[in-house]
Amino acid sequence: MEDVVRPVVVIGGAVLLALILVWLTDRALRRIDAAHPETPLWGLLRRCRMPLQVTLCAALLGGSFDHAGLTSVKKHAAGVGQALTLVLIAAAAWLVVRAAAAIVESSYSRYAAGARDAARVRRVRTQVTLIQRVVTAVVIIVAAASMLLTFPEMRAVGTSMLASAGLLGIVAGVAAQSTLGNLFAGLQIAFGDMVRIGDTVVVDGEWGTVEEITLTFLTVRTWDERRITMPVSYFTGKPFENWSRGGAQMTGTVLFHLDHSAPVEKMRQRLLEILQACPEWDGRSWSLVVTDTTPSTIVVRALATARDSDTLWTVRCEVRERMLEWLQAEHAYALPRISTAPAPLGTPAFGRGGEPGARSAQG
Repeated sequence: MEDVVRPVVVIGGAVLLALILVWLTDRALRRIDAAHPETPLWGLLRRCRMPLQVTLCAALLGGSFDHAGLTSVKKHAAGVGQALTLVLIAAAAWLVVRAAAAIVESSYSRYAAGARDAARVRRVRTQVTLIQRVVTAVVIIVAAASMLLTFPEMRAVGTSMLASAGLLGIVAGVAAQSTLGNLFAGLQIAFGDMVRIGDTVVVDGEWGTVEEITLTFLTVRTWDERRITMPVSYFTGKPFENWSRGGAQMTGTVLFHLDHSAPVEKMRQRLLEILQACPEWDGRSWSLVVTDTTPSTIVVRALATARDSDTLWTVRCEVRERMLEWLQAEHAYALPRISTAPAPLGTPAFGRGGEPGARSAQG
């Protein structure tokens, strides 16, 4: 009877104790979160319940399984202990990643709630995102290395690898030159404030919004919902347009090709009326001038401002549509047209040889 009860008590007790401890921790976090709603950290830490359960179970079972009295466990004690150690390392790494993510997200949420500068908020968001990715990568590497070092064979391999670390470092540096370049470029972008998540950029003639930044690549979502993925080293080695840097306010133009008789002064008054009726216009500036002329047309440039690139696009389309409707309805003569006229009488006809001569008998 003891052979059955003892394993159940030891193993079941370890699992039950882990569940109780996790339940008490979760209950305490819930109460603290209810008492301090202004701090989201405690509610975010509740996401660590699952990795905490696995970590506690692996730790308690690792310290008590050899007291369970099971013959099969005693025969394979080394293997069971090895497996529990691997699970413990993996669960601990999972727990650290979850906790770090909760801390970073809480810090960013509190900062974003109290900040008024949208550009600075995007900068901090980019930095904390990359910091979180770096922490995750470091934890995973350390956990993987720790798991490998639990095997006696890998310890010997590790010693020999350390002996030739200089050569391996050179080979790895040459082989991973592009990857390391992107890695350092990602850190440069994060802390150099070159581009941030949410910025409006123009790269290779494509206009879009920065949607994701990692340590190796950057994703731009275009206006037609396409995703352009490129290495982060592109933004440190080539010029690009960042419409959000230095403020989101922008100035846009609309060009009209019209007849020389176009009423420019009336168009200027009409432009002001259109802008005053457009809610997207920020009221900072506007103008309408003739910027060029050709033998058949003139080029009229309308200028307007908006608070960001998206609203500026709306303002430009509104000005273009309303102005053309007004010209067609009240000043149709101002629209460009092709003038034709009959050839003057008495124009000499040309023969086959290209010399002036008399017209043919038929003509």
